[in-house]
Amino acid sequence: MKALLSAVALAALTAALPAHADDHSDKLSASAQTIEPQVRTRDLSGTFGGQRVNYRATIGETILTANDGKQEAVVVTTSYVKTPRDASRPVFFIYNGGPGSGSVWLQMGAFGPKRVAIPSDARDDGAPPYPIVDNPDSLLDVADLVFIDPPGTGFSYLTEGTDKTKYFGLEEDGKAVAEVIRRWINDNGRWNSPKYLGGESYGTTRTAMVVRELEGGTYNDVGLNGLILISTILDFAMREPTPGNEMAYVATLPNMAAAAYYHGKVQAPSVEAIAEEARQFAIGPYASALLKGQDLPAAERAAVRAELSRLTGLSETYLDNAELRVTSQRFYKELLRDRGLTIGRLDARYTGKDYDSAGETPDADPSFYGIDAGYTAAINSWARDTLGFETDREYQSIGSVGQHWNWKIGSGWGRNAYLNVAPYIGQAMRQNSQLRLFNAQGWYDFATPFFGAEYSLNRIGIPQDRVTLEYYDAGHMMYIRDEDRQKLSGDIRRFIRAR
Repeated sequence: MKALLSAVALAALTAALPAHADDHSDKLSASAQTIEPQVRTRDLSGTFGGQRVNYRATIGETILTANDGKQEAVVVTTSYVKTPRDASRPVFFIYNGGPGSGSVWLQMGAFGPKRVAIPSDARDDGAPPYPIVDNPDSLLDVADLVFIDPPGTGFSYLTEGTDKTKYFGLEEDGKAVAEVIRRWINDNGRWNSPKYLGGESYGTTRTAMVVRELEGGTYNDVGLNGLILISTILDFAMREPTPGNEMAYVATLPNMAAAAYYHGKVQAPSVEAIAEEARQFAIGPYASALLKGQDLPAAERAAVRAELSRLTGLSETYLDNAELRVTSQRFYKELLRDRGLTIGRLDARYTGKDYDSAGETPDADPSFYGIDAGYTAAINSWARDTLGFETDREYQSIGSVGQHWNWKIGSGWGRNAYLNVAPYIGQAMRQNSQLRLFNAQGWYDFATPFFGAEYSLNRIGIPQDRVTLEYYDAGHMMYIRDEDRQKLSGDIRRFIRAR
């Protein structure tokens, strides 16, 4: 979201998270004037991973300029650095997704020194006040943390007259974030510190583009120790059910089985067990049947339909009418139609009640509107009231940046053709023998399906002995669930320490 809205995170991908469309494009830019970057610091302390840590919290602006010196973008970072300063400590650069999502989700939900306490059991966050509490699961005991709000997200913005196309795109955003990282490393004297990079949802896509700039670009000057991916989307064909793209149905089938299991529509010893059954069926008989198209024999169709019904909890009649191809949107509405409920996209554990039960798709995503208010309140309170950041700008937790996004890479690739950024990760790992990758996926996340992430990360060219996969009993923003936030923190802590 959120993740990147992941959460929050949502989360999120333009399609992986609700657009929260803002038609007022003037909010993305500021008046043309010389801007003096604002920096605010606070010296604080807390207990993280069982260790007492003194740290300096700094929220500040980095100004990106054009070749002619024009100030084009103001990028806000929030860093938490252990005091006294220790250059041997790892630094973890973190962002969320969208594109258009601020870093609020991972900062106030998972890894920052404070977090917003919202219900852990897939209930909505209700009304304020929302508790902002100490976060013992923060990673400050093992790494200094730098949260980045890319241009157009959070409090970051473009100045008046700046061409959006220079910053709002796969390559453009990657270059901007890479520059901010280089600037932070230089300003803080951390060139020889171990470095980790990662994000949530589209933030995992961004990671591939940023590592391309840092390790595979013109300068190739920033060595990385690890990539930390949360709710991963690298191969976009895995989530686009365009007619004829059968892999989108293959990739989401295990998610449907997991969601059906959670809501009592199918029986299995565990979510892990049903997920594995669905994986094997999806990549085997199901994929084979879909690829045969209209040549699929009647007997084989019947057998596949019966097993598909068993795994998803949907009727054979419905599956037959859908030609064995059920989109995620239809599944959210159909799974619990008999109960008058829909399920969440970011987190299928959440349920909602639509205006009526007759439609094909849900009115909204109950797993997003169930958490967004608490996170927005928390980041504004923390940044403005505690850290002292002064601005009249609204914090863009999920903004309109995605409406302007350039999904092409160079002159040949485009989102509607075949967009897969995983090869950039493979190239970086092959060129850096100590670069490792950690991947976290929720069983109930339809925005970035776990099977799609597995598929994209085990392709040729990615060294499998340096890839770690972990799973969680929640959705896109698995850290919303208390047990999974603790597990995620522990898993990443071990990953960092293992260098």
